[in-house]
Amino acid sequence: QVQLVESGGGLVQARGSLRLSCAASGRTFSMYGMGWFRQAPGKEREFVATINWSGVSTAYADSVKGRFTISRDNAKNTVYLQMNSLKPEDTAVYYCAKAIRTFRSGIFEHEYGDWGQGTQVTVSS
Repeated sequence: QVQLVESGGGLVQARGSLRLSCAASGRTFSMYGMGWFRQAPGKEREFVATINWSGVSTAYADSVKGRFTISRDNAKNTVYLQMNSLKPEDTAVYYCAKAIRTFRSGIFEHEYGDWGQGTQVTVSS
């Protein structure tokens, strides 16, 4: 089973930036789409961003479009989420996830089978 370890979360002021990283174990990372999701207190987990296996194709939730950028480095088995112009409503635990099927990615939780433990992002006003 793949292990996904997120890092880079923390406390930041509104309009600040953070870069999340997600390091994956295993040798097949480059064959799978990856996604970022988040869960705010009292809310359901929601889609944030996804990137396909090669890094060519990405998609974002409307709430983060233009502010967040997902990228990946297959040589390092790592996916990133660059978060700029952060808002208090971005406060949540952020999770990275690996798609269930090779060469596929998507915006729904059921399309992902391996999840990290999450990293807390807190944006103060």
